Amino acid sequence: MTKNIFAIALLVFSISGKSQNLKLEEIMKGDSFVGVQPTNQHWSLDGKKVYFDWNPNKELGLSTYYWEKGMTKPVLAQPKEAAFSQLDFKRNPTSDIVYYIDNGGLYSYSINNKFLKKIFQQSSPISNLELGFEAGILFFQQNDNLFKYNAKEGTIVQISNFNSGDKAEKELNKDSFLKTQQKELFQFVRDAAAKKEWNNAKKKSVKTDFPKGYYYGKKDDFASLKVNPNGNFATFSLIEKVDVKKETMEVFITADGYNQSPETKEKVSVDNFVKTKFGIYSVAKDSVYFVNFSTLSHIQDVPKYYDSYENLKNKEKSDKLITVQAPVYNASGSLAIAEIRSQDNKDRWLISLDLDKGTFQEIEHQHDEAWIGGPGIPSYAFESGTLGFLSDNETIYFQSEVTGYSHLYTYNLKTKKKTQLTSGNWEVRDVALSKDKKTFYLTTNTTHPGNRNFYKLAAANGVLEPILTKDGAHEVSLSPDEKTLLVRYSYKNKPWDLYIGENKKNTTLEQITSSTTETFKKYPWREPEVITFKAQDGTPVYARLYTPKAETSNKAAVLFVHGAGYLQNAHNYWSNYHREYMFHNMLTDLGYTVLDIDYRGSDGYGRDVRTGIYRFMGGKDLSDQIDGKKYLVDNYGIDANRVGIYGGSYGGFITLMGMLTTPGEFASGAALRSVTDWAHYNHGYTGNILNFPETDPDAYKKSSPIYFADNLKGNLLMLHGMVDDNVEYKDIVRMSQRFIELGKKNWSLSSFPVEAHGFKETYSWIDEYDRILNLFNATLLKK
Repeated sequence: MTKNIFAIALLVFSISGKSQNLKLEEIMKGDSFVGVQPTNQHWSLDGKKVYFDWNPNKELGLSTYYWEKGMTKPVLAQPKEAAFSQLDFKRNPTSDIVYYIDNGGLYSYSINNKFLKKIFQQSSPISNLELGFEAGILFFQQNDNLFKYNAKEGTIVQISNFNSGDKAEKELNKDSFLKTQQKELFQFVRDAAAKKEWNNAKKKSVKTDFPKGYYYGKKDDFASLKVNPNGNFATFSLIEKVDVKKETMEVFITADGYNQSPETKEKVSVDNFVKTKFGIYSVAKDSVYFVNFSTLSHIQDVPKYYDSYENLKNKEKSDKLITVQAPVYNASGSLAIAEIRSQDNKDRWLISLDLDKGTFQEIEHQHDEAWIGGPGIPSYAFESGTLGFLSDNETIYFQSEVTGYSHLYTYNLKTKKKTQLTSGNWEVRDVALSKDKKTFYLTTNTTHPGNRNFYKLAAANGVLEPILTKDGAHEVSLSPDEKTLLVRYSYKNKPWDLYIGENKKNTTLEQITSSTTETFKKYPWREPEVITFKAQDGTPVYARLYTPKAETSNKAAVLFVHGAGYLQNAHNYWSNYHREYMFHNMLTDLGYTVLDIDYRGSDGYGRDVRTGIYRFMGGKDLSDQIDGKKYLVDNYGIDANRVGIYGGSYGGFITLMGMLTTPGEFASGAALRSVTDWAHYNHGYTGNILNFPETDPDAYKKSSPIYFADNLKGNLLMLHGMVDDNVEYKDIVRMSQRFIELGKKNWSLSSFPVEAHGFKETYSWIDEYDRILNLFNATLLKK
């Protein structure tokens, strides 16, 4: 045994010597080794400068830089200018004046003469600034109430009067035995009460235009207050308060030496469902009323998976619990539309609202037996997606996945005509509307699932005009006059930088930042080939492939499993997994073949891939890994007995499922920050995919590694941050206890006391990946 270990050590040393100077100690520094790339790019109000956050000089954090035409390189912005550039400005398209909130106060600023004026500030900060339909009219919120600012009159008026609690509790005249007794015994008390009642009657006879108080009780949270552009109506939601137990974690390394036990998250459960009410406040009527949504189509439909359980098959029907998003208005406020989601996220409705009558008309209903989602269509019931009005103020636009891919649609509220503007086996990833609301600017993956292309599309004819279609990803911001593009671009082996170009067909770009370090540039970073292979059910699966030179190949392979589940990594641009990308270059230098698979459930490939893991995580997403391994064995001469697998978060979960549900398929696995039992994960993410433990326990049992701990074969390394508030450290502790009770020996756990779900400290990254590299070298290389 000692002789074999010595031989392996010599072999590892020998291979490491051929690694072209890639060292874990360097690549695990992340951006400080690669170079910090610019983020948060945006235009100045006058369109003469672009601002962005950057750190080219290896300072402790990001600072704001700017660039303007004629400059050879960006310049550090002064703190005051930097802070001003980050504000959220509200501007009427025809006006020189912008309005904004800063430190809870209301300000105006003239772009032309650079005149700044503070309009309003109190000890209670204001928020949610909105422009009214009329020029010079603004609305803002303070202490859960709405205020109207009139620039012409210089007035600020409160237009709503919402209060928590009950009105009766605000009055001190509650009857009691003693109060009643006092009235019965003393004429003095009776006279005082009569005089008070007379004075109150006199006051009430003089009507006031101040809104009367509306008390919404103590059982509900008040949320989503929004006024329409003409100020006639406000809408809000009341959300039932539920006392749901939250998970806690233990923090051992603290500044004062005392442990801390902060709360983290709610676990997935039907107990997280809440009753909601959608309210309307009429300013003219000074009254509140609520909309009844019981006539929504399919509001009482039950999911198909209920048929799998005797206790659910004949369950009494009732209205689904729903959430209603704050309305979207046309320019004048005469029309309002809203998105509604069922809280099990299997149904989505678009409606038009009659605020005066408190009624609605259904525009469309979308159902997905798995869960609603896709680009422009958030996967969570309390978030809203792409939705707005075009220039005619009667046509709305939205995204839908009804064809299997997220595309752009319009619907005219008067003619009831629905039009599909884009189509094909690709997705609309992002939507922006021109100032005149007649033209769309779309980010798509038209040319390849792993690209982010940029197009112009006229709403009138639906013709796509290509602007940026080069392989890679383009994040585009239009200048205020819409003549120039600010583009953040990256490629597979080229990190993000900023570019400027004209807003025209097939434009060319001028680079304005250079972010990569000289050290990073010295290494010939690979352009991993994005390949496809057929899964066992015939579905094409995309993956990044890293292949060594024939003379250095060791016939061993490593599969990398990205995290998040619904995420894309087999693409043509710089990966968020940049440390892993560099680690894969190192592995390839060492002779390994590396395959990074966009398994079932990944982003970028349409609805069927997105929902391919419904009710079985560790099903098709794991079989895609096994099919990827087979592809390497069949096409690249990989030894089937020398394949390892690793990944973090969801990737750690798949690693565990691979090692435990397909024992012997992988010689070794490294599972980082892994979910081990989905019943202990969060509500929004897990409930979409596996439904809920109380209603679909079978889905949780077959999807959770902890139930298969007895099957462990091969060498398993688990690594977890102890202050992970996403996947708690307790997950891996519970799995460890199972292994101990079952007498398993070929596993180990490495704990990182100061790390959360995403590691921060370089020394932790180095330690983690050194252990992973040692695992693969010791288990995958020939003895």
